[in-house]
Amino acid sequence: MSLPTVKTTCPYCGVGCGIEATVEDPAAHRVTIKGDPYHPSNFGKLCSKGATLGDTVTLENRLLYPAVDGRRCDWDTALDHVAGRFRQIIAEHGADAVAFYISGQLLTEDYYVANKLMKGFIGSANIDTNSRLCMSSAVVGYKRAFGADTVPCSYADLELADLIVLVGSNAAWCHPIAFQRIRKAKDNNPNLKVVVVDPRRTASCDIADLHLPLKPGMDALLFNGLLCHLQRDGRIDKDYVANFTNGFAEALHQAETGAGSVAAVAAGCELDPADVGQFFAWFAGTERTVTVYSQGINQSSSGSDKCNAIINCHLASGRLGKPGMGPFSFTGQPNAMGGREVGGLANMLAAHMDLDNPAHVDRVGRFWHSKRVADKPGLKAVEMFEAIGDGRVKAVWIMATNPVVSMPDADRVKQALQRCEFVVVSDCIANTDTAQLAHVLLPATGWSEKDGTVTNLERRISRQRPLFAASGEARHDWWIISRVAQRMGFADAFAYQSSAEIFREHAALSAFENDSAHQLRDFDLSAFVAIGQTEFDGLQPVQWPVTRERPQGSPQLFGDKQFFTADRKARFIPVAPQGPRNKVDADYPFTLNTGRLRDQWHTMTRTGLAAKLNAHRPEPFVEIHTADAERLQLKNRSLARIESRWGQMLARVEIGAGQRRGSLFVPMHWTGQVSSHGRMGALVNPVVDPYSGQPESKQTPVRISAWPATWYATILARQPLAIRDCEYQVKIRGEQFYRYELAGSDAGKDWRQWSRELFSENGIAGVGDWLEYSDLQAGYYRCAYLAGNRLQACLLVGPDFELPEPGWLCSLFPKPELSRGERLALLSGQPPKGEADIGRIVCSCFNVGEKTIQQAVQTQKLQSVAAISACLGAGSGCGSCVAELKEFLPQPG
Repeated sequence: MSLPTVKTTCPYCGVGCGIEATVEDPAAHRVTIKGDPYHPSNFGKLCSKGATLGDTVTLENRLLYPAVDGRRCDWDTALDHVAGRFRQIIAEHGADAVAFYISGQLLTEDYYVANKLMKGFIGSANIDTNSRLCMSSAVVGYKRAFGADTVPCSYADLELADLIVLVGSNAAWCHPIAFQRIRKAKDNNPNLKVVVVDPRRTASCDIADLHLPLKPGMDALLFNGLLCHLQRDGRIDKDYVANFTNGFAEALHQAETGAGSVAAVAAGCELDPADVGQFFAWFAGTERTVTVYSQGINQSSSGSDKCNAIINCHLASGRLGKPGMGPFSFTGQPNAMGGREVGGLANMLAAHMDLDNPAHVDRVGRFWHSKRVADKPGLKAVEMFEAIGDGRVKAVWIMATNPVVSMPDADRVKQALQRCEFVVVSDCIANTDTAQLAHVLLPATGWSEKDGTVTNLERRISRQRPLFAASGEARHDWWIISRVAQRMGFADAFAYQSSAEIFREHAALSAFENDSAHQLRDFDLSAFVAIGQTEFDGLQPVQWPVTRERPQGSPQLFGDKQFFTADRKARFIPVAPQGPRNKVDADYPFTLNTGRLRDQWHTMTRTGLAAKLNAHRPEPFVEIHTADAERLQLKNRSLARIESRWGQMLARVEIGAGQRRGSLFVPMHWTGQVSSHGRMGALVNPVVDPYSGQPESKQTPVRISAWPATWYATILARQPLAIRDCEYQVKIRGEQFYRYELAGSDAGKDWRQWSRELFSENGIAGVGDWLEYSDLQAGYYRCAYLAGNRLQACLLVGPDFELPEPGWLCSLFPKPELSRGERLALLSGQPPKGEADIGRIVCSCFNVGEKTIQQAVQTQKLQSVAAISACLGAGSGCGSCVAELKEFLPQPG
């Protein structure tokens, strides 16, 4: 008998990969994950995160029951309490005294209902989403240029292009499967050139023909210079500009003010003039050009202008609306686009309509049968938490996100929530930094239980289908919101019984008065206004707009050269380049860059459960250039303190020439649940773009110094430990073990007594064998505890960070018993002679370590990544480790 297979969509990045999930044991939540070979986003490929989704659907750390003030209760009690408190606060202080902060992790149906309740019936636009942090500047750029938030490109354009420019996008790690399509396109097309514009040398540079490591924040200057070059070189499409656009002369004049020559651009961007000239020449001479831009552009106090500087170049050259060309914003989250469709941002209305357009407000009000529709923008994310902090917002409902970790100036966000009168958190995770501050916790379904749709970064709507029944008493987010709405007095408008019903209403609103008589809108799902449950269940991936005339969707937009402005022409936007709002100075001389890692997602509540994903980069770290590290006497793998005017953190030092001098890079993922001092958000300045409200997360002035640790320790234990008295602590989930990295600046401990108390208190030590080594004068201590000749826990302590790499010790935990040689070698941390030590993990897909790769390259004389893949499998999965694999090969010369 064949097992049931469900086609669904990955819940991580905006690529939107299709998944085939085979449910092996519903009760145990055991499932096999494969890529869907027929899904047009990935054609069967998955990255390391998607491939390990089966490891993340357990009930570990799941929020399973409602709770009010820390006490479990039933749903009626919780929903009555939430609705009652919201009604009371609105009655006393007005609708703007409440707010929703929601998430790109929600499905479109959840998003739609939340937006309808807040904007349509509570009557305030105080609803914003964590997508504000990643793509709101791209929204402004598209709307200013095209009159609508329209992403014109598709993945197919990447495969048809002859030039791809990656700007502020480490797609190799942040959008791995889309990047693999670019890599394959380059393999298939010898004429394809790739340019990477990024202060860091990232994994995406692996396929770059040219890397431009520009001064942080100066992207607009570079593209203004490109616009001027197109004019000088006679590459302006004059017919296109004259007949289908407005504002070219003004935009060109502004660009010429500071970027009129290659020399001026190179000087301002701190680039080699020859490299700038090469980039300009390639762009000017290549018709099929796609510019991909992401958080490096958007997360800036001038992110909207940077987006328009890029779009200006495509409009000027007429490179839009045809295959293989266009400005292509890569969104970060799986359903950031779905949130944009329903007006999830505080300055948007549903179905791509506008809060500041009275006709749109009237139209939505008539469709929803509500006279309360908000008619002015609400508080954007940073403003919202400022208002919570000063008491203007007295109640907030946070859905499927963790702002105490992810927001800029995160300590202030935490303080704001601590002071807030009423905090509701609905999530599938029980213990998060944000959930700890909630007065009410509402259990939501997780990825493997949700039922609805998501839209990826190329406008492709896909179904997310449940693999299991809801766990515990969890409910879909749309159900929770609807039941609160009913209790607030809006029962008729929120009587939903299924996600299909909500999707049908969403489609109907997109089609409502969407015709030439009312000015056409880009977002149109009129083909689905009568979709039934059966059709919804079988919905195939499709790119909007999906109309009766185009029921198969619309891969390419603007081929008709008609835009969504009043005169149907695109608009050039004059851009005056601006540097970061907060400048480096003598006290804070470094620019902090932030971003994602290859194997982790956001605040690790899901990926942190998958042991494979924790092996590549197990701790918070800071990248610094070799010269800066030498000047500051920072050593590789030591601990450093990074400080800004807003907060501080501790991180491991990683030294390399790929980081720009004067810049640091820190990943975003660690939370207070797994790291004592690893919250990157505490450092980030809360400055925002004046048009989009998006924070400047890529350019915060900071300083860095060695943290004076006097001892370091590694603990491996078969079960989690409660460790209370360590200044620096990171918890890492492994395969049948937990790893703890510890350090302190105190005098240390009586390690013998401390380890025995720790392991006994946590139920590990009992009647078993202790192995021990101690050199207290030198500061070394090591012990291991075994029960039945099976390793239960071990502790390694030293006076510096040069402790043994724990890879071999980690490999002992799955073993039913240790050999005599393994017992004898335990306290050395090194395997007995003849036994393999794979070392630090490089390829997460196939669990291949650096020592295994080094040995294979040396003994088998491997000369290429393809040879490594054939020998070990490394690099043949998602391909995200290919750039790192190249570092193990013999270097020319």
